[in-house]
Amino acid sequence: MKRIFSNYAYGPGPRDNCWWDETIAAPDWPEQRGEMQVDVTVIGGGFTGLSAALHLAETGVNVVVLEAEGPGWGASGRNGGFCCLGGSKLSTKAMLRKYGEEATRTYAEGEEASVALVADLLRKHQIEADTHSRGETVLAHSPRALKQMKQQVDHIRAAGVDVAFHPKEELASVGMNGAFFGAMTTPVGFGLNPRKYLFGLAQAATDAGAKLFQHSPALRIAQAGGQQIVTTAKGKIRSEKVVIATNGYSSDDLPDWLAARYMPTQSSAMVTRPLSEEELQAQGWFSDQMAYDSRNMLHYFRLMPDRRFLFGMRGGLMSSPGVEAGIRRQLRRDFEALFPHWREVESTHSWSGMVCLARDLVPFVGPIPDHPGLFAGLCYHGNGVAMGSYAGRLLADLVQGKTPELPYSPVIQGLRRFPFGTARRVVMPPAYAFFGLMDRFSA
Repeated sequence: MKRIFSNYAYGPGPRDNCWWDETIAAPDWPEQRGEMQVDVTVIGGGFTGLSAALHLAETGVNVVVLEAEGPGWGASGRNGGFCCLGGSKLSTKAMLRKYGEEATRTYAEGEEASVALVADLLRKHQIEADTHSRGETVLAHSPRALKQMKQQVDHIRAAGVDVAFHPKEELASVGMNGAFFGAMTTPVGFGLNPRKYLFGLAQAATDAGAKLFQHSPALRIAQAGGQQIVTTAKGKIRSEKVVIATNGYSSDDLPDWLAARYMPTQSSAMVTRPLSEEELQAQGWFSDQMAYDSRNMLHYFRLMPDRRFLFGMRGGLMSSPGVEAGIRRQLRRDFEALFPHWREVESTHSWSGMVCLARDLVPFVGPIPDHPGLFAGLCYHGNGVAMGSYAGRLLADLVQGKTPELPYSPVIQGLRRFPFGTARRVVMPPAYAFFGLMDRFSA
């Protein structure tokens, strides 16, 4: 495999002590062995891959899923559990300028459809995933951010969307007290346990007829006789179509087209022990809203149903045991700065994983150009719960030659290369430095 971080980033170290692992046992999938003939091979057993497999199997397609590690090992089993609007880091203004009004509107419809899809899947398949929160709240981290937020509220309300605004003096009364200057709540989205949702999808896909394999990495994709041949460690799978659903854990040579078209970057999270009612009241945070702050290098956080507090942020630019230990210390310092009344509340779990960025700051979902039979979905910019599930649903239609039932915007149909090829991570330190300066300048 050709990956741009060190081997440590793709090993057990970053996900060691992940809280979600303790909430539900992993299913025991078999390993892929021998030769198989199927209709579609899906590479990657996360939200995208399992959503694609489920929706394909429900229409009678013979589909297999190859997971390189164990179930829930990747980003889908260790993320923050925010099912919300997102997937793009491109502003609406920039999107309008680049893609036009119709494509931008369709993209926005797709974001809403992605959240609704997850809700429908939870309901249809009776998946208990500890859901909570009515929409998502963003908190202004500075007076300047508050001014921009008020303008955004006016713009959104003028478009007919009902958003709630809370000035600083109201935050304590609504249970969102902290080092913030105001808040805006968008009424779309909810929090969940991502591992429980993922394994619910896996069971639904299995029930529909999909075959799921663990510890079965795809090592090579080749074409012969009009078919795709995926080689694993212990076998081969022949199929007409292949879906690449590996996101931040992709390899630059599976297929070669992917080289330099995605940027993995780390995100880190922690959870505290369960907080008492007295501790919640002391800080003034007792809301069940999932939330994030307005920094470019944002923090995201939520009080979960068991009253543990989850807190996350962007991770390190390098990956090693020392760097991992350092980012976990920084995560704790930021937590204590934003929620000072909880400085004595211990964090019981902390871990890291990969999110995936695109050069144009929008996801990619579709057929791989000049590679008949290959499809991919990736680059969700840290919003993979909803957007990954949605990408899988779109891919299930596209693989079958169908017009997608859900909104499918031209915005997500292209994926340009980053400069510098395998050395493309050199663009990240100056980018992080710039965004960090912007955050400090706006404070």
